[in-house]
Amino acid sequence: MFETIKNCFKVKEIRNKIIITLLLLLAFRLGCYIPVPGITVSTFSEQINSTSFLQLMSSITGGSLANATLFALGISPYINASIIIQLLTVGIPALERLSKQGEEGRKQIAQITRYLTIGLAVMQAVGIVVNFGVQSDSIKTFLFGADFWGETAALWVAGIFLTTVYTAGSMLVMWIGERITEYGVSNGISLIIFIGILSTAGLTIVAKFADLFAGNTAVVWELLGFVLLTVVEFIAIVTIDLSERKIPVQYAKQVKGRKMYGGQSSVIPMRIAGSGVMPLIFAFAIISFPAMLASLFWPGSAFELGLAEWFSGTGAWYGQLIYMLALTLLIFGFSFFYASMQFNAEDVSKNIQQNGGFIQGIRPGKPTADYLKKINNRITLFGAIYLSLVAFVPSLIGIIVTGLNLSADTALLSVFSTTGILIVVNVALEFDKQLNAQLMMKNYKGFLK
Repeated sequence: MFETIKNCFKVKEIRNKIIITLLLLLAFRLGCYIPVPGITVSTFSEQINSTSFLQLMSSITGGSLANATLFALGISPYINASIIIQLLTVGIPALERLSKQGEEGRKQIAQITRYLTIGLAVMQAVGIVVNFGVQSDSIKTFLFGADFWGETAALWVAGIFLTTVYTAGSMLVMWIGERITEYGVSNGISLIIFIGILSTAGLTIVAKFADLFAGNTAVVWELLGFVLLTVVEFIAIVTIDLSERKIPVQYAKQVKGRKMYGGQSSVIPMRIAGSGVMPLIFAFAIISFPAMLASLFWPGSAFELGLAEWFSGTGAWYGQLIYMLALTLLIFGFSFFYASMQFNAEDVSKNIQQNGGFIQGIRPGKPTADYLKKINNRITLFGAIYLSLVAFVPSLIGIIVTGLNLSADTALLSVFSTTGILIVVNVALEFDKQLNAQLMMKNYKGFLK
């Protein structure tokens, strides 16, 4: 990868794209440090850190969500909007037709996604204001203060202001991501998530080094454990992420006019982790939704406390068990759902047959489709098991730390969670593929010239 980056900087066109990408990512990181008045940061941060899915979303924003800054919502409204549109595309014929209309259809779907992003950003911003944010202590000096507006009017002014600011911040992040995709290298949304997770991990490591220089020698073991755990996770994730089942396809020779075509061999690559991290994000979002609703509409109620006890990754042992079983079922369900969306066995079988191809030992047509479905289901099963293990590594680390009576701070070794590492690895591999594609395209252009 380093050799690829070195070669890219030798080409002016690719070098300019990399510089544009870095500058836009820098603008995103600067926005993550711009404070917004009207939010009690300590209360807000405590609420965010109490929910595993919100912790993941905060790590994606580089800690901006926990600190309630301008980009607190980050790219999450756009991600949620994209997920909803993908799901609706399967069930709504009009959206399905748009998805098959080429570039023009994709533009219309992108525009619909932007409008939905605005709606979701407003909803999330209102949730922040109602549940965590505007308090009487915060508005006494906010926009002329409560003495100028009156207590009730000041709350409304502060709420409208914060909703507007956080929605605008989310749309600005979406705009930055789209500009990276258009003028930079790789997918801008993925790179924003990538840089956010790396920033969160970097800030945690810097804090640990500060403790070390302050004389806390126990931090050395935490840092060593963190490095060891990260290296092992990287190796395991890269190994599984690049693993694939190759199904050989043989094409028969065909005579068209005076020329002979075909007679070649090819393969159908089927990856174990073909769905990427999307089933995990879906599962975390849905399993955290009841707790988020309870904290929003019934804060401090018996219902919220009971939900935290019986259905939480941080509650009592029976609540943790129910939580883990439900999360596993959701991961399996979304893994198979995404696999069916990404790999249509009937279409693949039809394309093979139309091009004069066949899988050795399998009849063309429906037998080939059934064979591909069976293999896809088996691979998806192993992929779902792999994603379930990824989801529970931080919990297992916490159990081991508690069982061995180690320092509570050692649990911070899982701050760079396996889910976060999975996202980082996938984005890094995709970035390397994009750079290689840019180099190959440039070499072809030079050859033709």
